[in-house]
Amino acid sequence: MTSGAGPRGPYRISIPSRSDPLLRPLVDGAGGPLGRHADPGRVAPDWFTVERVLILLTVASAVLAVITKNPCRVTGWASPDYFYRACYSDWTELYQSRGLGEGIRPFITPGALFEYPVLLGLIASATAFLVDVAAGDAAAGTKSLLYFDVNAVLVAAVWILTVLATLRLAGRRPWDAAIVATAPVIILSGTINWDLWAVLLATAGMLAFARDRPVLAGILWGLGTALKLYPVLLLGAVLVLAVRTGRYRPCIAASAGLAAAWLAVNIPFMLRDPDSWGYFLTFSETRDAGFSSGWYVYNALARQAAGTVIPAPAINAGAAVLFALACLGIAVLALRARRRPRLVQLALLIVAAFILCNKVYSPQYALWLVPLIALAVPRWHVVLTWQLVEVLHWWAVWLYLGGRTSGGAAEHNLGLGMYAWAVVGHILATAYVMGVVVREILDPRLDAVRRIGIDDPQGGAFDHAADRVTLRLRTRPRPEVTGSAPGRSRRGPGPAAPLGLQDGAGTPPGPPDGADALRGAAPGPPNRHDRDRPAEDHQ
Repeated sequence: MTSGAGPRGPYRISIPSRSDPLLRPLVDGAGGPLGRHADPGRVAPDWFTVERVLILLTVASAVLAVITKNPCRVTGWASPDYFYRACYSDWTELYQSRGLGEGIRPFITPGALFEYPVLLGLIASATAFLVDVAAGDAAAGTKSLLYFDVNAVLVAAVWILTVLATLRLAGRRPWDAAIVATAPVIILSGTINWDLWAVLLATAGMLAFARDRPVLAGILWGLGTALKLYPVLLLGAVLVLAVRTGRYRPCIAASAGLAAAWLAVNIPFMLRDPDSWGYFLTFSETRDAGFSSGWYVYNALARQAAGTVIPAPAINAGAAVLFALACLGIAVLALRARRRPRLVQLALLIVAAFILCNKVYSPQYALWLVPLIALAVPRWHVVLTWQLVEVLHWWAVWLYLGGRTSGGAAEHNLGLGMYAWAVVGHILATAYVMGVVVREILDPRLDAVRRIGIDDPQGGAFDHAADRVTLRLRTRPRPEVTGSAPGRSRRGPGPAAPLGLQDGAGTPPGPPDGADALRGAAPGPPNRHDRDRPAEDHQ
């Protein structure tokens, strides 16, 4: 595959066995790292292109995802067994408990209540219709199994498309999409709910934005918001970069596309059956704190200690205030950073903050972060550390729910204490990823993506854009060295500018990149070392 081009010509693709210190010693059993004279990205491969290898990895991961649910596929989905066997899925639970197996179709059957947004309900209805056509008058258990299998096949296709979209977004680092193709959290949680559909729409929207098609990006994000809420949060990253660069047209276009798509999906059902359409909003507002959120752990420990429990309205207000403060902090960080953050870095911080502040957290919410982490912080030690903790939490939540909701045998249950530690671990692991991203925003020399003249591969119109508004102190200009006295200037430095909105109209058209940018010098012309250096990205 070709690797794209930049200010210094075509780039070699980055090879993980060269560039990642964790993977470098692990490839010895597979023939060792790629040789220094290899020319990745400039020499056409044979059949095993990067895309095809990643598709094969994704298919293998999808098979593993089904195997993890095989205990329930063999014996059926019943409580509490599906908790203790860690094969629970909302698909079969909703198929049985919401009447999908009896012909009730969310948002289509009048009066049917469904606690999810419209587009997700339509996907659930469509797959139920396929099962009815294929299974006919088969037994309820057979139809429930077929409903799971149909959704699993569709999710596998969605997963492959998400990997390919991530690959296209990664630019000269296509192998970073392997983080999505082999993610343990997707293997274990991808078949719980329909979240991967929203992940695909969010990732495809970022790809459209990166290719300077903001209206299409907004449409895809609007469809994703009609399925799960989180894709609308990506617009916050666009807004912050629009403020910093002064380029508001992409933000306005994406916002218009998002609003149009969301309204086109929702208005017909809002007008047809407002009670059914509004049930999702009412349910979300009135429900108590959900399992695995920090709010739930606090209330559960407070009840155990006979302390004060936070009611649902206070939790709603507290979660909104915390998220607003987090977004304000992210905006200040983006406007004060010496170099403009990459779009996906801000998107990761916003989505992760929403996850941590929200009153509901389910294991499948981790899927939202996987493509963002693969693009924002493609370091395998960071990725695997976060995923290891999320897997431990995934196992803990089933053992806790087995006793909490189903009254299973005591020896199979996990107590509140250990479960609370698992939730705290999930919160700290997500905060750790956010901390790594903040560190790389403050010191772009640590960013593995910004190499050899690369600025923001996912930024679209913001790529190499000049700053217009920042919240930084003006740096004092260097004194001009003239005369015979070395290091002295005949013209003293002027006073430092006060902190405030800084007009960067005098900033050159594109910020310098790589080490040159951090030294404050403009990048020089390409040289032999830039052209021939292997893909370890100047690390």
